[in-house]
Amino acid sequence: MHASALIFGNALVIVLILSFCTSVHSDDVHASIKNRLGNGKNITLHCQSKDDDLGEQNVGDGSEFGWDFSVNVWGSTLFYCDMGWDDVPQFHFDAYSFDRDFARCDTQCSWLVAGEGMYGLNGQTGFWEFAYHWSS
Repeated sequence: MHASALIFGNALVIVLILSFCTSVHSDDVHASIKNRLGNGKNITLHCQSKDDDLGEQNVGDGSEFGWDFSVNVWGSTLFYCDMGWDDVPQFHFDAYSFDRDFARCDTQCSWLVAGEGMYGLNGQTGFWEFAYHWSS
């Protein structure tokens, strides 16, 4: 009887761990960066994570660049980008950081680049929130 209780206890722990991992690991997330600078201004964009380099992209005015990824079970997924154009030659930001974006982005993590700064879409509220101001 004692051995069966131990086996049951171990099985319960395994089930709890697996359910935790499943709750941390989400389905695919789609990240996108929309160029809304206007006046025909293109953005040079280079995004990457520790494991994936998405290469340098040229995002035309009115266009966007996006990619899909899965959040890892450790909750440490991070995609960061460097971008620039005539007015802002270099800007670095985190396009997806698990700590900041797991609840806010859920399955869609969208950014909008505008003349005054950058906005992030809050998936919980449906509103674009001002996130970064270009330094002058």
